[in-house]
Amino acid sequence: MKKTAIIIPARYGSTRLPAKPLLIVKNKPIIQYVYEAAKKSKLGNEVIIATDDYRIKEAVEKFDGICEMTSENHKSGSDRIAEVAKRHPEFEYILNLQGDEPQITPEVIDLAIKTLQEDSTADISTLVRKITSKEQINNPNCVKCVFDNNFNALYFSRCPIPYERNQNEANYYAHIGIYCYKKESLNKLTELEQADIEKQESLEQLRALKNGMKIKIAITDLNPTGIDTIEDFNKFKTLMEN
Repeated sequence: MKKTAIIIPARYGSTRLPAKPLLIVKNKPIIQYVYEAAKKSKLGNEVIIATDDYRIKEAVEKFDGICEMTSENHKSGSDRIAEVAKRHPEFEYILNLQGDEPQITPEVIDLAIKTLQEDSTADISTLVRKITSKEQINNPNCVKCVFDNNFNALYFSRCPIPYERNQNEANYYAHIGIYCYKKESLNKLTELEQADIEKQESLEQLRALKNGMKIKIAITDLNPTGIDTIEDFNKFKTLMEN
């Protein structure tokens, strides 16, 4: 049985919301909500938080979580989880779970893992959800995805894709930022140079597509919402307190 590690990259120095993994809601830091959801996964064999900050490590150890320190020089979460993954030869699949998604569910995590495990030709799996809101379609912070008839990703963009030349013909899918990698694919991705389209869109998954890597898509009705701003945090706090 091939084993899967769920690795949660957690940075202290977010530009839009500093120290967000440690923000407290109902006596628990945000990172603890993510960790506890990951621990309920049926397909994940281990959950590890990867951080470059001892304040996060200390907080994780207080709730008895597993945490490993990484370099401060990583440019992305994928680089950070790759460093940890290389220390663990026992894992063949690596799931990258963002540390700022406290509403993530075990079902979402397991769907991403299952999607990759069931396609031996894929390098990476990720999730999308259907969107109908014009506001979200036109919002550059909501990343859109188009995929082929076999659910292989064709492109990701902050623009509305496909372009709706004919009214009421387009279906739009929002990308959910959770990835499962074959370990060798993760290592390959993090060793490649940044692609031009990756820099232009500021979307790391485009590096994989530019280099011919196969990203498998699964559709879900679930809509885990990340925390990027103080407004996002306040919404989550209100939701939990009520």
